[in-house]
Amino acid sequence: MHRHLLGALVTFSLLLSPVFGGVTGAAEPASNKEATAPEAATAKPTDPGYHLGTGDQLRITVYNETDLSGDYSVDDGGFVRLPLIGQIKAQGLTLVDLEKAIEGKFASGYLKSPRVSAQITTYRPFYIIGEVNKPGQYSYVNGMNIVTAVALAGGYTYRADDSSVYIRRNGSSEEESDPADETTKIQPGDIIRVSERFF
Repeated sequence: MHRHLLGALVTFSLLLSPVFGGVTGAAEPASNKEATAPEAATAKPTDPGYHLGTGDQLRITVYNETDLSGDYSVDDGGFVRLPLIGQIKAQGLTLVDLEKAIEGKFASGYLKSPRVSAQITTYRPFYIIGEVNKPGQYSYVNGMNIVTAVALAGGYTYRADDSSVYIRRNGSSEEESDPADETTKIQPGDIIRVSERFF
C-alpha cells in the first residue's frame, strides 16, 4: 500500500512540474520588461516640443552602426558634430527634427535607409541672478518651477521681491515678468532675475 501511495505521489509531482516550470519561465520576461520600462520612459524629454540649445548633451544611436553611435553635445555654435557627416545644426530643433536631419545626411551617400534615435542625457543649465543667496548656474531637472529654482539658489535674500520674477527664455534679450509660484515653469537655458522689492 505504501508503494502504491509513493508511486502516486511521484506521478502527481511529475505532472505538476511542467505546469509550475511554465509559470516560472513565463514570469521572467515580464520582470525583465518591467526593469527596462523606466529607462524607456525617461529617454526623451517630457515636452516633445522641447527645442535643443547650446550645452544640451545627447546620446545619438544609428541602428546597426555602433561606430557612428555615441554621446555628443550641442556646441557653442549650436551644432552637433558626427562621424562621416560632420556638423549638423541642432540649435532650435526638436529631437524628432534632429533625427530626421541626421538620417537625411547619412542617406545622401553614406548609409542605405538609416534609422537614428536621439535622446537627451543632460539638459543645458539654467541661471538665476539677483536677490537670491547663491546666484549662479544650476543643472536643470524635468518639471522644474520657479519655487524649486529659487530653493536651489539658497532662497531669497531679505531684500527680494518674492511675488514675481523676470525670465529671459531661449536666448531672448527681452525679459518677461512671471509670478514667483509653482505655476511658473523653468526651461533649460532660462535666465531668471529676482529683483529687489521697494520698501
